[in-house]
Amino acid sequence: MASSGRRPEHRGPPELVRAGLAGRALRAGSRVAEIQAQMAARAVELLALPEGRPCLLLDVGCGSGLSGEHISEEGHCWIGVDISRAMLDVAVEREVEGDLLLADMGDGIPFRPGTFDGCISISAVQWLCNADKKSHSPPKRLYRFFSTLYTALARGSRAVLQLYPENSEQLELITAQAMRAGFTGGMVVDYPNSAKAKKNAKGKSVKKSRDWILEKKERRRRQGK
Repeated sequence: MASSGRRPEHRGPPELVRAGLAGRALRAGSRVAEIQAQMAARAVELLALPEGRPCLLLDVGCGSGLSGEHISEEGHCWIGVDISRAMLDVAVEREVEGDLLLADMGDGIPFRPGTFDGCISISAVQWLCNADKKSHSPPKRLYRFFSTLYTALARGSRAVLQLYPENSEQLELITAQAMRAGFTGGMVVDYPNSAKAKKNAKGKSVKKSRDWILEKKERRRRQGK
């Protein structure tokens, strides 16, 4: 039997693993839900949205809608995308305010150019680094995700992706595909003085939670178009 300490993305395809977590998601008062809400609040803060007007945000890997609830509390509208029907069913049962879409982010973000004022994603993007099918190529799926996300974001908007990279190679893969798609960005590591963060600084492991801010740069302007 797999140990409980195994990373979720190593236990199987995301739609199956996340289906198994759907029951836990119903317990909105759980410690997991509290942590999720805190990370969502931090992600929305880092979006640096304009004050005084509601924005339309994309929540990638929205799950049961815990992150979306914070978006709604901040006065914004949102659309959530998740690969797990079971998780989205929980979101419907919880009567979240956002619109929900069943989709695989590795297949791309299926929205028109400039649709969103920002994007958040909590603990989801690292799943694209795993090949759950023979036809899956992590670099290609990451590039498809980032390139379509780039297009779906309005000019000058941000995406804040909170993730748990397994190692430095995985983080480099994610970064390379995001930059290839046209993003610039920076990484924010909360609690940088923690023991885990210090271990990461020595190049051994990258298990610390990170908020990665992607800036949509004007690629066409830079290329002289």
